[in-house]
Amino acid sequence: MSKATRFVSNAGEMSHFGLRAIASAFAPPYEWTASLQQLEEIGARSVPLIAAAGLALGVVLTLHTHATLIKFGAVALSPTLQAASFITELGPLVTALLIAGRVGSGIGAELANLRASEQIDAIDAMSVDSFKMLVVTRVVGCVIALPFLTLFMDFTSLLGGFISERLSSQMSVALYVHRAFASLSWSDFLAPTLKTCVFGFIIGSVSSFFGYTIDEGSAGVRKAATNSVVLSSLLIILSDVLLVKIIYFFFPGGAL
Repeated sequence: MSKATRFVSNAGEMSHFGLRAIASAFAPPYEWTASLQQLEEIGARSVPLIAAAGLALGVVLTLHTHATLIKFGAVALSPTLQAASFITELGPLVTALLIAGRVGSGIGAELANLRASEQIDAIDAMSVDSFKMLVVTRVVGCVIALPFLTLFMDFTSLLGGFISERLSSQMSVALYVHRAFASLSWSDFLAPTLKTCVFGFIIGSVSSFFGYTIDEGSAGVRKAATNSVVLSSLLIILSDVLLVKIIYFFFPGGAL
């Protein structure tokens, strides 16, 4: 089989896997308990990582933009630029890439290990739908968790930006918040945040595909973890280009 044929075959299998996950998510019985456990694992346990990354990015972006804006006499626009940058693009994209690294690799490795140890076969033997229990719950957890983690990333990055701004110019909280949100509308906030549901679906479905379908023992576990992170990150970046085009088509008066 040539590389082109193998690529098309794998893309088709992955697409079918994702569509099956969507169809199964809306079909009873619903795995509420398992879904909540995955939501806690994917969402709550990622909060420290998101908080640290958001604060650091906020401080770094403020230092860069502050020095540049001083040259043009536009330092008052620093909070506006920070808010627009994080809320419309940096927050959603950085959050998705961080979760792809932390959660995607974990899902791929965990499911591949269950496959290698024949635990998935044992679940099927007990007449339990292993796909719904193991795959759908993880995809649902990723789709729900990503928007909330993105909101937390936006908040912590702006907090980091304010701390840096406060130390350099003694700007008050009220003035920072006013300048940061004065030029933003609800469309600048809602559309970029909701697009992370797509990023969550990509992370959950791609990682579960590699973990659920691969059956190569311990080597397969490592391969599933690596492929999950690499392909999820690549698809997130490519889909972001398309989603930004769609957002600007429906909301042409964006913040940037």
